Amino acid sequence: KAPVPGAVFGLHVWPNTVGSIAIRQGPIMAAAGNFTIIVKGRQTHGSQPWSGIDPIVVASQIVLGLQTIASRNVDPLHQVVVSICVVETDSPASNVIPQTVKLKGTVRTMDPAVQDLAEQRLTEIAQGTALALGARAEVSYKRGYPVTVNASTQTGYAVDVARAISPQVDTNIAPMMGAEDFSYMLNARPGAYIFVGNGDTAMVHHPAYNFDDNVIPFGASWYAGMVEARMPV
Repeated sequence: KAPVPGAVFGLHVWPNTVGSIAIRQGPIMAAAGNFTIIVKGRQTHGSQPWSGIDPIVVASQIVLGLQTIASRNVDPLHQVVVSICVVETDSPASNVIPQTVKLKGTVRTMDPAVQDLAEQRLTEIAQGTALALGARAEVSYKRGYPVTVNASTQTGYAVDVARAISPQVDTNIAPMMGAEDFSYMLNARPGAYIFVGNGDTAMVHHPAYNFDDNVIPFGASWYAGMVEARMPV
C-alpha cells in the first residue's frame, strides 16, 4: 500500500490568558541565522593607540553598520532583525588595546530571499569596514531553523478543535521573530503550530517564567481533539 499522507501539529505555551489559543495561517515564526565575526587588529598599549590597530573601534563601526541592513537594504514591508548579542576581547588588562574582538549575534527573517540578502550584506559590511580601518574581519554564518509555516488546510483543522475547547481563539496572531525547531517537521509534512496562553507571567525562557498547571487541560484537550477529529472513520 502507498503510505498514508500525514500531518503534524505542535503546541507552545505563551504568556497570555490561561487557555487562550493563538494561531495564524502561513509564516508564524522566523528563520534563524547565527553568526560570528572575528575582528583582527594589532595589540598595543592603551596610551599609544596610534601604534596599533584598535579592533574595538573597528568592531563598533561594524555593529553600527549592520543596523543598515534593516534600515537601508531590506524593504520595510519585509521582516528582518539583526542583533549583536555577544562582544568579547582578548585584552589582558584595562589599559591594553586587544588584538582581536569577537562579535556574535543572530539574524531573523521570514523570507528566504531576505535571508540571502542579510547574510551577503553582513559579510560585506564586516569585511569592508574592517579593511577600510586597517583591520581584518573573518565572518562565519550558520543557518539554523527555517521559517515556521502553518499550512492552510491544517490550520483550519487546528482552529476548529481550538474553538471547541477555548472561549478565546485568535486566528490572526502577528508573526513572531523567534524561531522554532518544529519548523523542520512542518517542512516535512503539512501541519500547524499553535500557542496556548499560560497566564500572566514573564516571557518564556526568562528566569521568572512560571508555568501555570491550569493550562494543561487545554493543551491536552486540544491534542486529544485533533486525534479524534482526524482519525479515519
